[in-house]
Amino acid sequence: MVIDAHVHIFPDRLAPKALKSLSEICKSPYYMDGTADGMRQALKSWGVDAAVCMNIATKPKQQLSVNRFAASVQGDGLYCFGSVHPDAPDAIDELRRIKELGLYGVKLHPDYQDFIVDDSRLFPIYEAISELQLPVTFHTGWDPYSPNLTHAPSQAVAKVADLFPRMTIIAAHMGGLNRYDESEEYLAGKENVYLDTALSCRNCSPEQMLRLIRRHGAEKVLFASDCPWSRSSDELAFLERLPLTSKERDAIYFQNAKRLLNLPI
Repeated sequence: MVIDAHVHIFPDRLAPKALKSLSEICKSPYYMDGTADGMRQALKSWGVDAAVCMNIATKPKQQLSVNRFAASVQGDGLYCFGSVHPDAPDAIDELRRIKELGLYGVKLHPDYQDFIVDDSRLFPIYEAISELQLPVTFHTGWDPYSPNLTHAPSQAVAKVADLFPRMTIIAAHMGGLNRYDESEEYLAGKENVYLDTALSCRNCSPEQMLRLIRRHGAEKVLFASDCPWSRSSDELAFLERLPLTSKERDAIYFQNAKRLLNLPI
């Protein structure tokens, strides 16, 4: 079994515009049409059984619609995270609604939502996430949307993990996109932090990837692609070249995500 723990989809009518805009920002091609049905078809062609969709409220007023969409597309192999915006006055109430909707966690993107991950104004949100026992996925490390300012450096993510030990953090992109040395230094071994492998095949060396997995523990690493910006099959091929044991592969490919998120699969 394979579960891709980090993909993105959009409402059908918005997907073409969103992909075009994001592709220009990221200077990256995309590998499927950005819709829920397109994702299901792509995953099947890549040998992936299920995926966890990361939805992002990039403006305060988007919270309701983003989470409504996330709830509406769940099923048939797709499981969704909701999102809140730090500047929304009802962000904490919306976190409760995410829980009530049966979504599996919260996605926060410090670059697109314009906050520094250890800014104290986020602390009430982190406390609520902890109380609701919702895992939170952060984009971590460099991002092309804000190339000159890293909003979620590994050291700051580690600080948040220490301040909120009951909050389960999934640090996307192995704890820091293009900042893997910092991830090794500050996040490897953190008790309440999971790492996901999104975009690793084109950014992280095999040697460092193996070292990060072993130092952090394969039982706390989630297979992920960041599709549509990378193919699940390409990320799998990258991991298949590493000298991992079958136990480590099973943990990374599906067991950890299934256990952590309590997925009914």
